Amino acid sequence: MSQTQDVVKLILQDHRRMEDLFRLMRSVEADRAAALEEFADLLIAHALAEEAKVYPALKRYKNIDDEEVEHGEHEHDEGNEALLALLEVEEVGSDEWDSKLEELVEAVTHHADEEERTILNGARENVAMERREELGAAFLEERERQLKAGCGSVDNVRRIVES
Repeated sequence: MSQTQDVVKLILQDHRRMEDLFRLMRSVEADRAAALEEFADLLIAHALAEEAKVYPALKRYKNIDDEEVEHGEHEHDEGNEALLALLEVEEVGSDEWDSKLEELVEAVTHHADEEERTILNGARENVAMERREELGAAFLEERERQLKAGCGSVDNVRRIVES
């Protein structure tokens, strides 16, 4: 990954990595369990960092729709629920696993697409680069803290979904 601190670019990088991991989780040649583990950590760390450091700051900009930000948080919940359902499937590659994977792909892809078109485009157009870099540094710091804490474990995802 590049050394950018622009929060918009950092979020986009995570979205592209998630897409790569979806391809791996769908591939019978790949280590699908390892891809899911990396994906779970990334999705949870990414969402928690956005909600803690990025979304609250973006709500302060008049040309970024608060409803879109709140909708993004709701979609994080849907993604977390779909992730938990996949993590709870016992056999990687089973029909149930494939079905739950597709539900996860749909939830996360829908969110990423909407977020990129609304929230991130709004941030790119209305937030000065210096501020986007400050948000990027805070996003990275929180994301890293969550990753080090093992945020994508099934127990932690269950706690998040149930809270």
